[in-house]
Amino acid sequence: MKADRTVRIASGQGFWGDWLEAPVRQVQGGEIDYLVLDYLAEVTMSILQKQRSRDPAMGYARDFVTMIERILPDIADRGVRVISNAGGVNPRACAEAVRRAADAAGVGDRVRIALVVGDDLLPRLDELLAGGEPFTNMDTGRPLSDAREHVRAANAYLGMRPVVEALEAGANIVITGRVTDTGLTLGPLVHEFGWSHDDWDRIAAGTVAGHILECGAQSSGGNLLRDWRKVKRLEDVGFPIVEATADGAFTVTKHPGTGGVVNVASVTEQLVYEMGDPTMYITPDGVADFTSIRLDQTGRDRVRVSGITGGPRTDKLKVSVAWFYGYKAIGSLVYAWPEALDKAKAADKILRKRLKALGLEFEQVLTEYVGVNATHGRLAGDPDPDLAEVMLRIGVRARERAPVERFTREIAPLVLTGPPSVTGFAGGRPQVEEIVAYWPALVDRTLIEPFVTVEMV
Repeated sequence: MKADRTVRIASGQGFWGDWLEAPVRQVQGGEIDYLVLDYLAEVTMSILQKQRSRDPAMGYARDFVTMIERILPDIADRGVRVISNAGGVNPRACAEAVRRAADAAGVGDRVRIALVVGDDLLPRLDELLAGGEPFTNMDTGRPLSDAREHVRAANAYLGMRPVVEALEAGANIVITGRVTDTGLTLGPLVHEFGWSHDDWDRIAAGTVAGHILECGAQSSGGNLLRDWRKVKRLEDVGFPIVEATADGAFTVTKHPGTGGVVNVASVTEQLVYEMGDPTMYITPDGVADFTSIRLDQTGRDRVRVSGITGGPRTDKLKVSVAWFYGYKAIGSLVYAWPEALDKAKAADKILRKRLKALGLEFEQVLTEYVGVNATHGRLAGDPDPDLAEVMLRIGVRARERAPVERFTREIAPLVLTGPPSVTGFAGGRPQVEEIVAYWPALVDRTLIEPFVTVEMV
């Protein structure tokens, strides 16, 4: 164990679509050892799978390749190692694209790219089902056999183990599929400090560090609820950096001179994000007890995190299944004052009556009045004010495409055949979209981990 070493791990992306300048600024703005970039959420996996179904060469976060082209020379010169789950549902294609970019940039001989595979269960799904794994939906209790014919993708949530293996093989860019957000940070800590994989307190500490970094600037002033007006220079926000030591304690900070803020409030808000049971934050690598966390403000933009305890990993891995559910479309119209809300409500009734008269059947028709109740409902008894403008947003969902297609043609006529003062229809007719739904399940980890491998590209 390298007891006197401080490892600096910087967050560069909190989701697919995050600020593309952030990773560049993290690499060029000061000393860091690792850059971790988290691109995946459940809905992201569904989007990527839809892309791969249209083009087998797609299915990964293409923004990652565009971004890393800009910093490949810096990565090579500064010795920064990059870890990312940007591979999505097609990590091989992503790794090959980065290899081409490195060769084109003239640094191919100084960049070793590792590819993590084995999270994709689709080729093995029927075998696993036949072997007794039901992949029961954690929300509904249904077995996956009910929807097997509609399954588009199935990916197990892997932990830090293949990341550690890739780093030990000498990789300075590690590209994975569905590796957990926390595993991206825990991996380099285990690699650097030689932590045992069953040192549960340190595994929990690295997991918490990963959880703090996983949403990018959400822990350094972005999206901050408390005292948000006091957060300065968000246009120049500094993404968070963890400075970790071998004992499991670490400090959350950011590059000097950047905007945003790192304080106990910003770190706390990120800690409670998607936390669930605070005594049992479960990951593939172990369980962290968030009630044991101690936060101390030790300086400007410096929060020390210590005292973390944890417990053994479970015998299951989570699986994200994407399956074809049907079709949807969403349209909107804006109604102006006076009586904007009444106009929007009247338009909704007119549209629903027309859809019924056409004999169209939908699984769901959902109406929201943006500016009134789309974010939260009104308090009981609160009268509707005479708002300056209200957006009518209405969506439909059906198993078949035809009724949804017809719905998209019934929005525009309201401009001249409904209540007055319509605006905001410049976007044109709504588009019919396929619904790729999310099916969360569990699987015996012993059936998955032997198939997880690391390859050099």
